[in-house]
Amino acid sequence: MNDVANSGFGETATNSQNIAAFFDIDNTIMRGASIYHLARGLFARKILSASDLANFAITQGKFLASGSENLNDMAKVTESALAFVKGRTEEQVKALSEEIYDEIMADKVWPGTVQLAHTHRAAGHQVWLVSAAPIELANVIAEKLGLTGAVATVSEIVHGKYTGKLKSAPMHGPQKAQAVLDLAQQNNIDLKHSFAYSDSSNDIPLLSTVGNPTAVNPDSALRQHASLNKWPIHDFRRQHMVKRYGLPAGATAIALVGAGAGLAIAATRRSRA
Repeated sequence: MNDVANSGFGETATNSQNIAAFFDIDNTIMRGASIYHLARGLFARKILSASDLANFAITQGKFLASGSENLNDMAKVTESALAFVKGRTEEQVKALSEEIYDEIMADKVWPGTVQLAHTHRAAGHQVWLVSAAPIELANVIAEKLGLTGAVATVSEIVHGKYTGKLKSAPMHGPQKAQAVLDLAQQNNIDLKHSFAYSDSSNDIPLLSTVGNPTAVNPDSALRQHASLNKWPIHDFRRQHMVKRYGLPAGATAIALVGAGAGLAIAATRRSRA
């Protein structure tokens, strides 16, 4: 595993302003799925039901344990998330996202990944989040972390209010790679000298668009791909679990599955109280 302190970007002939770093959010910038953390905040405000939160929690537990996104699960989560925005204004959704970030998400970010992002900013690079999360939430995270901006899943807005439908396909897999290509064209970014960071093998297309891909908290498939292609690997999960709970690496997945199941049970019991 590479040491963050030694992850210099090297010298290039490209102007630093034409270099970008692209970061996935879920399990790369932040522990777990950002949309689940959003769901927790919405449940506390009685916007989501206990059964909705339980479904989110089960998906979150599976996500943390496997380290990768199940496409069917993520599609269901996105669909559920759209239900809460229906009929609300963009300003309302942004305000909710900001409140919930401060309450729940701020202490979920991986310091090591944020350090990488800030090192890029200090070098004069553009730093973009590229995520399947709702664009409103992704923009809030980018703003809170002092990054350039975000590209993410966009919901349909008609007459100033959300319809509950997606405007286009979720920002996932090949869509992320295309989004990076579009950003490069719009912002004069030199992809050959740019960087990308993700945890998931679903993001191999994204990582492959740049000259400097890095696996962060990788799932098994991405770890294998990164090793074969000699990509740098950073794993902040084991450091966190050992530091916080004193757990050996082999016990980490078991603990995370238990946490996800516990949240689901707690939400269901609360609804019956």
